[in-house]
Amino acid sequence: MTEHPARVGRAGGPAGAGELLELVRSGRAVTRGALQQATGLSRATVGQRLDRLFRAGWLREGAGGPVGSPLGGRPSITLEFDDSHAVVLAADLDTRHARAAVLTLTGEILAEHSGTLVIGDGPEAVLSELGRWLGELLVKAGRPAAEVCGIGLAVPGPVDTGTGRVVQPPMMPGWDGYDITGRLSRAFTEHTGAPAVPVLVDNDANLMAYGEQRAGHPDCAAFVLVKVSTGIGAGVVVDGSVYRGIDGGAGDIGHIRVGADALCRCGSHGCLAAVASGGAVARRLAESGVPAASGADVRDLLAAGHPQAAALAREAGRRVGDVLATVVTLLNPGVLMIAGDLAGTPFLTGVRELLYQRALPRSTAHLDVVTSRLGERAALIGAGALVVEHLYAPERAEERLRALGV
Repeated sequence: MTEHPARVGRAGGPAGAGELLELVRSGRAVTRGALQQATGLSRATVGQRLDRLFRAGWLREGAGGPVGSPLGGRPSITLEFDDSHAVVLAADLDTRHARAAVLTLTGEILAEHSGTLVIGDGPEAVLSELGRWLGELLVKAGRPAAEVCGIGLAVPGPVDTGTGRVVQPPMMPGWDGYDITGRLSRAFTEHTGAPAVPVLVDNDANLMAYGEQRAGHPDCAAFVLVKVSTGIGAGVVVDGSVYRGIDGGAGDIGHIRVGADALCRCGSHGCLAAVASGGAVARRLAESGVPAASGADVRDLLAAGHPQAAALAREAGRRVGDVLATVVTLLNPGVLMIAGDLAGTPFLTGVRELLYQRALPRSTAHLDVVTSRLGERAALIGAGALVVEHLYAPERAEERLRALGV
């Protein structure tokens, strides 16, 4: 059969198995005929590409689709991404607490654990303990370590995603420039006996934004999430991808100067985080005799209806809303999500008061200001999705198929 001119794949030649997998995973083409039409490849070539994906266990046949012809006939067999062939591990580190999970390739949590893990204890101790958690979670989920295809990690600091290392993180003493990916990969092997797997590291607000946007706002082309806990950070998702800036520093709004005298953990005076974060609210409460040491403590006080905590959270929200007026004017997002320990009614009320007062009506006319949908699992979901999108992207998928010998 003569092959029609094929559409060029990402590598510059005809679409390979990786491109076909992406078409199926995205839902843009889920039958053999649709793949032929989308790629310009012949039926035989599409069949050969699909055979590699079937042998790898990455695709399966689903139910028959609707009959395409008015004359009837057999329905087309649909193709589906088979998420049962592997699992992903994900972890989210906060300053004094961590959460980890085993997830399917489509983001379902199979097993989860949370507990105290103090980031100030340093990367060696924290990542070794995290490796132990991950090994125990695999046992709990009933999945062998050999099925793990990658690990995603969220950290509360700026990350150079090219190296996986944090860069001058104010809330992570002793972590600057540390080889997080290498150590966590070794910890995984030490506690499971399995070979090393890829480890991807990103900022927690970035991964929260990625998880929330994909789960609840997939059609939003410009999405901003602001996490207000012990510190303040923002994640930005544009056209489905995290915007990180040139070296991972995008979204670090907690260190925008707001004209106050308070000393920030970064060493500067007047940062937004020094006056409006959960840590800042906790300090003010403690100074007035209310026991509070962190954003988590403030969250608990807010949940209990503590009036002073509510008043301070609303004031903090106003300060953050003032800064977000500029963010919204610059980025023109469709969704602005408030997440983290302070993401309750008092704080959100304060944000809205200043945001709508200071931003131009044009910037907020089509803006939804909302709170988190995934809650404390947002960064886990985002970290898992980051790993899957990396490993099954067309070029990387081709490399992995060759390594599997299919």
